Amino acid sequence: MSERRVIVYPPSGTGGRRVRIDERILGTAYSLHDLTVFLRNAGLTGWDELDVVESEWIEWHEGGPEVWRG
Repeated sequence: MSERRVIVYPPSGTGGRRVRIDERILGTAYSLHDLTVFLRNAGLTGWDELDVVESEWIEWHEGGPEVWRG
């Protein structure tokens, strides 16, 4: 995982945050649960929401894991 870059973009005005790993857009997450599912599907099996919140690999733009609306 250390070679992969996870970016969670700023919340949109209508809600949700775009999620990217490396150059691949995974989709728009509307909650911490959504983001966790995206990351599991991308190969981070066994991760739960606490792992996502505490991860140093995730780069949060304009708000952390508690911010989902713009």
